[in-house]
Amino acid sequence: MVHPMRRADKQLSAKAALELLKAGEFGIISSVDAVGQPYGVPVNYVLYQGCIDFHSATEGHKIDNFKANDRVSFCVVGKTKVLPERLSTRYESVIVFGRVSEKKGSHKSDSLRELVKKLAPDHIEAGEKAIKNSFKATRVFSISIDSITGKAEE
Repeated sequence: MVHPMRRADKQLSAKAALELLKAGEFGIISSVDAVGQPYGVPVNYVLYQGCIDFHSATEGHKIDNFKANDRVSFCVVGKTKVLPERLSTRYESVIVFGRVSEKKGSHKSDSLRELVKKLAPDHIEAGEKAIKNSFKATRVFSISIDSITGKAEE
């Protein structure tokens, strides 16, 4: 269940939250294991076809968690600035709740290409070579967006 934002005066519009998500370079994906132990890890990602796609090694803690529970949250923090004189911080952030699934075949390679376009746009040729060389040693996951909430302090 997604709770309503306590400080609705700081809530971003759905469009602004989506723009912040699209612009971010990395986010923290949070998951839980079979006994409820939480785990959060930063990942590079791309917003592609309405989902959050990211690459991964073929095994590890987050993948074990995905097998136990496909529900995740994903958090991106945009621009921040500490305002010591106000004992406050200027910030912008977005949180997504959704379910994670694996992409395979051409969907996997398409997502990897989108990651290269976003994160290394001047290195498309090298990206294609890396995709080909590491395709079997790389997994790609996608988070469907069930809900998205953005917040900002001006």
